[in-house]
Amino acid sequence: MRIGQTEIDTCVFRTVVIGSGCAGLNAAASLKALGENSLCIVTDGMDRGTSRNAGSDKQTYYKLSLAGETPDSVYEMAKALISEGVNGDTALCEAAGSAQAFFRLVQLGVDFPTNEYGEFVGYRTDHDNRGRATSAGPLTSRKMTEALEKETLRLGIPVFDGWTAFALLIDAGRAAGVLAYSPAKNRLCLFAASHVIIATGGPAQIYEASVYPLSQQGMTGMAAMAGARLSNLHQWQYGIASTAFRWNLSGSYQQVLPRYVSVDKNGNEHEFLNEAFPEDPMEAVRRTFLKGYQWPFDVRKTDGSSQIDLLVHKENAIGRRVYLDFRRNPFPLADDLSNLDGPAKEYLANTGAVQDTPYKRLMFMNSPAAELYRAHGIDLETEMLEIRVCAQHHNGGIAVDTDWQTSIPGLYAVGECAGTFGAYRPGGSALNSTQVGSLRAAQHIARSSMLEPVQDPELLSAQVENALDGLGFGANCTDIGLLFRREMSLRGAHLRDICALRALDAKLESVLEAAKKPFDSLPDDMEARIRLRDQLVIQRAVISAMVKAAQVYGSTGAGLALDAEGRPLPHAEKSENLVLYTEKSGDGYTTSAEPARPIPKGEQWFENVWKKYRESTRKTDSGNDPM
Repeated sequence: MRIGQTEIDTCVFRTVVIGSGCAGLNAAASLKALGENSLCIVTDGMDRGTSRNAGSDKQTYYKLSLAGETPDSVYEMAKALISEGVNGDTALCEAAGSAQAFFRLVQLGVDFPTNEYGEFVGYRTDHDNRGRATSAGPLTSRKMTEALEKETLRLGIPVFDGWTAFALLIDAGRAAGVLAYSPAKNRLCLFAASHVIIATGGPAQIYEASVYPLSQQGMTGMAAMAGARLSNLHQWQYGIASTAFRWNLSGSYQQVLPRYVSVDKNGNEHEFLNEAFPEDPMEAVRRTFLKGYQWPFDVRKTDGSSQIDLLVHKENAIGRRVYLDFRRNPFPLADDLSNLDGPAKEYLANTGAVQDTPYKRLMFMNSPAAELYRAHGIDLETEMLEIRVCAQHHNGGIAVDTDWQTSIPGLYAVGECAGTFGAYRPGGSALNSTQVGSLRAAQHIARSSMLEPVQDPELLSAQVENALDGLGFGANCTDIGLLFRREMSLRGAHLRDICALRALDAKLESVLEAAKKPFDSLPDDMEARIRLRDQLVIQRAVISAMVKAAQVYGSTGAGLALDAEGRPLPHAEKSENLVLYTEKSGDGYTTSAEPARPIPKGEQWFENVWKKYRESTRKTDSGNDPM
């Protein structure tokens, strides 16, 4: 194919998987195991993304309880996954598939611990009442990704590495392929396919204050541009994290009670938490300890642990840099911790972490947590650690049904880019979702009659040309992207200035409109233009959802909405569970609220289930029953 002066390569597969994290790799490996041979993976880098490059103090995997006497069931786990904005049927699927997906990872070599009897003993995580959580260590998702990559290579699945997929193509109302660009080759390639699985992670590029690894970009914007329905884009997870080396500062980082310090432009230090509690400085210490258990920002806790996030943000907003200082105790504490009280005193005494500095306590309680920073050139014993309130995970994304198929037949979304979560997800349920959602997408494709992709790519040339015509940005793409990321962190993160967001949306619209110029040849900064457009598009869609959420709920989840005078809006409880859906409308996006789908009551009579299962596994036309 040729567009202007540019030649475009073409490849034809029945299924294309976009992304190489633990969701994309599991989708590809599952498809191959189910008999699909005409498939490939397209990725901007096998070594990139959140799955491979992120972690936390104890990275959690959430699944059905598999140890001990505490009773559990698929239905009980599904109820635990339900929070504001969650559809009950996808929650039931994630619960029902959790054991199968978990044991597959175990068989692939991910070393989740057992006791001497082989029980996968668990612990309680955020929003969990059953002790369903387990962990293979602070890099659980990396271990998952490495095991799945090994399986993918063993199965001989073709991988197109170094290709950035950026525009979805539609034929006769269903997915027809994706357009991708290789910076190294400076080439475009059209991957024609009748089934496309997006596994590109969350839209990490929309915020400046972010704990996503730098290698994580996300490309949710291409689904928005293609007209796919989006859900709960306003629901995110934010928390305190380091900036020089991007890492969440939860758990023991807070429980050892470091100092919170801000530094102004003249180099003056302010132990600002104490200033917020002049009548009882020990309250700052109590809330710091609590932050270890309640790391994510929550509008319900702004008078508790989440007040720390607000105070950190306030210091940044007035031009001060904020740090955690592990070298000295916070002001109210004596060196021997004799002033300590409450749960913090009991916890540190029981763990034996009563040393005279936060650093020594951290080394005693969790030395790998300190050694991690040393491995990245930061010595917590001798220097302060710069922090911000950062975006960490998107709980919304592309709307999917129970097969993780989007509103566009033949197009699937798995992993973080799929919008299956609402305001409060149990910690670690995101990793379970990567495996269950990708398996269900693969099963749905495999039991469908494999529609052949478009054989004549010229039939898609008009769409290809249209996708390229919207990349006419100037030479300052990097500066434009940074400007709007900074604005989103200030106006549309855990604090949401609704009036400012409306004005920001108008600016985004103007920049995107000005970029609609005829394409002729590949510019030197093609990659930057692709990334910028996707960022601006999904920012517009997210803003639409945030404005609607403020109208429906006021403040909700991790978003504290502000009125025209800058006053926080209270949370308005609803009698029914609502999902906010965002859809393309002309060149913009509109958001509406709809009742969430309830948890269904599945057939429990075995003979009936067996008969229906035999019928459902026969080959059928795929994608004729989108949401």
